[in-house]
Amino acid sequence: MTCSSLPRGPKGKPILGHALSLSGDALAFLQHSAVEYGDLVPLRFVGKPILFVNQPEAIAQVLATNHQKVVKGISRRSDHILLGDGISLSEGSTWRRERRLIQPAFHRDRLAAYGEDMVLVVERAVNGWRAGETRDICVEMSNLTLAIVGKTLLDIDAQGDASDLVGAVTYAMACRDAHARSMSMLLPDGFPTPANLRSQSARRHIDAIVQSVIDRRRTTGDDRSDLLSTLLNARDEHGRALPDEHLRNEVRTILVGGHETVADLLSWTWYLLSQHPEVEAKLLAEFETAFGGRTPAASDLPCLPYAAMVISEVLRLYPPASVLTREAIADFEIDGYLVPRGTEIVMSPWVVQRDSRYFSDPERFNPDRWTDGLASRLPHYAYFPFGGGPRLCIGKSFATQETILVLAVIARRFHLDLVPGHPVVPDPIPTLHPKFGLPMVIQRRPLP
Repeated sequence: MTCSSLPRGPKGKPILGHALSLSGDALAFLQHSAVEYGDLVPLRFVGKPILFVNQPEAIAQVLATNHQKVVKGISRRSDHILLGDGISLSEGSTWRRERRLIQPAFHRDRLAAYGEDMVLVVERAVNGWRAGETRDICVEMSNLTLAIVGKTLLDIDAQGDASDLVGAVTYAMACRDAHARSMSMLLPDGFPTPANLRSQSARRHIDAIVQSVIDRRRTTGDDRSDLLSTLLNARDEHGRALPDEHLRNEVRTILVGGHETVADLLSWTWYLLSQHPEVEAKLLAEFETAFGGRTPAASDLPCLPYAAMVISEVLRLYPPASVLTREAIADFEIDGYLVPRGTEIVMSPWVVQRDSRYFSDPERFNPDRWTDGLASRLPHYAYFPFGGGPRLCIGKSFATQETILVLAVIARRFHLDLVPGHPVVPDPIPTLHPKFGLPMVIQRRPLP
């Protein structure tokens, strides 16, 4: 069966296909396509066949059942020039080796140990906040989560002697985002376009900072049981230490991937809390019951069920990875249709998690929907903000713990109000963030 045997999809433009729609308001286009054309929607991007899949069982066939027949999709091209061949972009046996190597840094006992540093970094960051001032919470959360991942996993002080790392990573990500929006993303990394050259320069700047951290750790010989120590102590099958380029790729991947999605998640959480004071009040009540006047800790997470439901609901409505892509490297079937090798497969948590077949009143922010075991009743992959299958996000538990601890520290001290009239527009490239930022007015809460 060929692609032409698939159900019909929206009519595209000559040559470009649906490239303009996918490069414009992609989420609205995909959501409309799902409603209008069903669970499997054939599309084209400048001649490349695309299959948009928005049904849980079909998504499972891509991410789980046939995971060995797909690789990371077109989005890999814009990420690769910045991240290199770290764990998020490697494939096959290389990826499995990277996963086994990094996994110990995310074990439960290590997560508990990270909790204290997470709280200290947050408290240090917000000590400079003043009542009545306006701050772009997207910027604040990006700087904060970069400092957290740097301190906990790499022992980098991005709030102190390594503060230039924040600027370097921010600039590199801006270069990557511009690259992702341009047609130059279809060209090889080494092609000397202005976007590629800027991205390569930004990557070299980060590498210089990272290499100094690696060299300093080697000199001291400290084993701090963090991710960097794990990488430095690793040996290949011949007993050799990992090459510096390999180390830099992994550190760069952790710095970017480990902070960007959590920053987006926190930004959307502050936005939604500002629009739903009843949810914020219930969250604060839970924090007060759990902590009283003391500092939050990772061990408190089991006592914060409502906070977990708030995060689940934010992830449902505003999943940082709002669009996932895979490319078929072998023919396989989805829901009885043949997917030929070379097809780009698109799946969208944004679309599926707003589907009324699985969620009542799906556009409403309602953390209470997660009571009574909703997660266990949903079809698998009706809710998949962290992806799924063997490549389920390795930092899922780290991100959840970090998000709740950040909320617990900040929400008890401050209320954040969105500047009236500010446009809030979700932008999915490369992760889901507010296109025009989130300027919010800082209001200090009365001391308990």
